[in-house]
Amino acid sequence: MVKYLLGQGVLRSSWDQVFAAFWQRYPNPCGKHILTEDIVHREVTPDQKLLSLRLMTKTDRMPRWAERLFPANVAHSDSIVDPQNQTMTTFTWNINHARPMVVEERCVYCVNSDNSGWTEIRREAWVSSSLCGVSRALWEFGLAQFKSNATKTLKGFEYILAKLQGEAASKTLIKTAREAKEKAKETALAATEKAQDLASKAQQFV
Repeated sequence: MVKYLLGQGVLRSSWDQVFAAFWQRYPNPCGKHILTEDIVHREVTPDQKLLSLRLMTKTDRMPRWAERLFPANVAHSDSIVDPQNQTMTTFTWNINHARPMVVEERCVYCVNSDNSGWTEIRREAWVSSSLCGVSRALWEFGLAQFKSNATKTLKGFEYILAKLQGEAASKTLIKTAREAKEKAKETALAATEKAQDLASKAQQFV
């Protein structure tokens, strides 16, 4: 039995900002279920798209009946970034524990149609199980985890985006203060040189 799930969300940040935050998402307080994330392959395709392959180890709180079936889970994730059309698509599925339950997920990050400064996330998932008698319980568990992880993803993005934008703002303030200080020094030096010039000219009439 295969069940289809759909979810959508919006981040009030530009696609470029979300793209930059995507590679820095972990660790974050909302993504503690992600234990490790490793990029095992990356290439630029002939049509100038960025293809990345990642392995993730993650764990989620589960009901006691499922703990023996699902210890830490290893997932494979492919991502395709199309900078020209400003889209990023990720495909994720679990490598182990495939017999009890397979979860395949696709996420598309694109510019929001109502506000070009925002980013829309469309999440789709297909949950299937080959175990007789518990497939319904597994599907309900998969649905709950899908909704929970979708919320965690959005909150994690918001946390990282705020952090990155805060760092950028801080760097801008530091740069502005440094430039203002240098400008003040230049102005003071010019005023001193002008005063010395005037004093030198005044001495000629004494």
